[in-house]
Amino acid sequence: MKHDVIGKPCGFLPTRRAFTAALGALGLGMVTVPLLARSGRAAENLTYFTWSGYEIPELHRAYIDKYGGSPSVSFLSDEEDALQKVRGGFTPDIAHPCVNTIGRWRDAGVLKPIDTARIRAWDDIFPQFLNIQGVQADGQYWMVPFDWGTTSIIYRTDLVEIDEPSWSLMIDERYKGRLAFLDSPDNVAAIAGLLVGARDTMRMTDEELARAEDALRKLRDNLRFYWTDPAELEQGLASGEIVAGWGWGSSMANLKRENVPVAYMNPKEGVMTWLCGLTLIKGGEAPEDQVYDFLNAMLSPESGANLIEIYGNGHANRKSFERVAPERLAELGLTDPQSFLAMGNFFEEVPRDTRQKIVQMWELIKAGG
Repeated sequence: MKHDVIGKPCGFLPTRRAFTAALGALGLGMVTVPLLARSGRAAENLTYFTWSGYEIPELHRAYIDKYGGSPSVSFLSDEEDALQKVRGGFTPDIAHPCVNTIGRWRDAGVLKPIDTARIRAWDDIFPQFLNIQGVQADGQYWMVPFDWGTTSIIYRTDLVEIDEPSWSLMIDERYKGRLAFLDSPDNVAAIAGLLVGARDTMRMTDEELARAEDALRKLRDNLRFYWTDPAELEQGLASGEIVAGWGWGSSMANLKRENVPVAYMNPKEGVMTWLCGLTLIKGGEAPEDQVYDFLNAMLSPESGANLIEIYGNGHANRKSFERVAPERLAELGLTDPQSFLAMGNFFEEVPRDTRQKIVQMWELIKAGG
């Protein structure tokens, strides 16, 4: 889901989280940011709630051409926190959660179903994405599939010795205090499940959760920090403050562009795979035509080709891949979405009672318990 500023040395950029904190210290608040510097006048009305990096003009050029600028944007770093903001009264027009959380957003009553007849490229979406639990429910679609990819360990090749590619690197005491992980109970629990050999990391039994708890404590004790903005991870790796961390392929692409000596692990337990998409938020005030113009711009083949080239993530529109060189797709491992989804550990929705146990366990561990 994840990049800060293209073409700038990632080791020296202030994160948006730090920038927001600085504004707070001055008594100023920031909810949405018009993208004036990047694309001229910001288009009025529409607000887009997304991951850092997915607001770039290259992903919605057709919208800019029609409205004269990009929408206002607010950044999310964790889907649960984002959901609570929306439940608390923040009403963007479009939000960008991932499929493993979409059920909670729908059950919370904050989403509107998608009018698929208004999505011009709907029939060009890879069919397998439309059948994933959460995208469709109760005979309606609640998400426009947009981006898909992998999550794994990004590590400094000059600072880490790899005997066997494994998620166990995150609990390797040789690197204590020099690792980082996304601040998310869903993600850390999935990796803990892999480390203890859980049969299904999304549906762990109580016995598996007990073993995962021990793994999570080892992980906690090994971390330099939890990150909420991928720029924090990228800066830490670029400077050498950390030697490895949980990261997305987009961070790998950013670091490679800056010639940081990093590699993207293919763990023996399998990478994590994910699908995220665009949702409509109840109470959004932008005109419906404008909202669907933005969705159509994001789902266009042009947007998809840019997503693939810039971030190394897959796009939901299969026609996007016709615009990218076959050798580039092979390099990224994006030639076949069906094989892609089967090759790793897919982030799907965790049953409500299991997730509640995970959240309680993780809060206790983070607090030092």
